[in-house]
Amino acid sequence: MAKKLEVTQIRGVAGRVPKHQATIKALGLSRPNKTVVHNDTPQIRGMLKSVGFMVQVREIED
Repeated sequence: MAKKLEVTQIRGVAGRVPKHQATIKALGLSRPNKTVVHNDTPQIRGMLKSVGFMVQVREIED
């Protein structure tokens, strides 16, 4: 089974660096407390590392 990541935005993007705003948008998040599910890939992990202070990540089994 492939692992999946449940990503929840916990902080807003107002006043943040434009690169972080773009990363949040690319992850499919738009507002605090919104949750999305992504496959566990190196690309997604890298995106989450750059905005780790704005999101909460939980690994789930598919």
